[in-house]
Amino acid sequence: MMIYPSCPSARSLIGTWPCLTIMRPTSSTWILAPITEAVNAGYVALLGKPNVGKSTLANQMIGQKLSIVTDKPQTTRHRILCICSGSDYQMVLYDTPGVLQKEMHKLDSMMMKNVRSAVVNADCVLVLVDACKAPEKIDEVLEDGIGDLEEKPPTLLILNKKDLIKPGEVAKKLEWYEKFTDVDEVIPVSAKYGHGVEDVRDWILSKLPNGPAYYPKDIVSEHPERFFVAEIVREKIFMQYRNEIPYACQVNVVSYKTRPTAKDFIQVEILVEKNSQKIIVIGREGKALKLLATAARLDIEDFLQKKVYLEIEVKVKENWRQDEGLLNHYGYGGQIRVI
Repeated sequence: MMIYPSCPSARSLIGTWPCLTIMRPTSSTWILAPITEAVNAGYVALLGKPNVGKSTLANQMIGQKLSIVTDKPQTTRHRILCICSGSDYQMVLYDTPGVLQKEMHKLDSMMMKNVRSAVVNADCVLVLVDACKAPEKIDEVLEDGIGDLEEKPPTLLILNKKDLIKPGEVAKKLEWYEKFTDVDEVIPVSAKYGHGVEDVRDWILSKLPNGPAYYPKDIVSEHPERFFVAEIVREKIFMQYRNEIPYACQVNVVSYKTRPTAKDFIQVEILVEKNSQKIIVIGREGKALKLLATAARLDIEDFLQKKVYLEIEVKVKENWRQDEGLLNHYGYGGQIRVI
């Protein structure tokens, strides 16, 4: 069964990025709606170390940009739910944070919990590795993801970025991973260009059980639109700033007011841990913050398909990455944040 909020606008669909449809959760009271017809449907967990292309693959799989993508590692912090539906199938894909070798903050440990929770009910698991790097055991990724499970789900190893190496090298690395890793199959892909993605899709569909679809077919995520607004701002932070700054920033949507006859009003706060970081984010005479706000506003307008007024304020919240209460409030405890 599908879950909807029990309010008049509960089943209204909002936003495109492009043609992106998302449910707007507008109530804390829930009712059950009938399920759709039986199809091949199930949950898929996407695992891998930072910066191997998980989010790029997730976006390719559903044909929409849901997960933010940058050239910096550990861009993904949340477990992003992406729904890909066809005439006879529905795969619910969890794009997860990169598996860390060492956890530096409480935020890191909570992100790793999100990785493990994505696998608990998964019907199959995808593990991405970077074809540009020397082959290495994926024991750490598998241990963090499925180490505690009594029964290991079907697991596919995806050799990503095959477009960046010679075909002969691809063949050698495929042979190595097939020989030295405990997976069911290995498939080479270029997530950036979509090469091999159909092979991955076919493998997944062969593993999904037959049953009811979990979501209406025109839904691609259950995250609220303000979640994606915050993610867009965070993506622009990663693209504009260097070193520690992107990792020290937390983005919250403080206020979101829809105005049918005027621009929507969106108020965003960026939290940093030190005043020196705040100075860098704002920049001389506020120029850096203005540049960030403009880039974010343009993408938000593209996402919402309407004009918005975006207001951004930078605040200092010392050691927010170590505060479990704050991290739960910000949605890192695994719950979808709708406030």
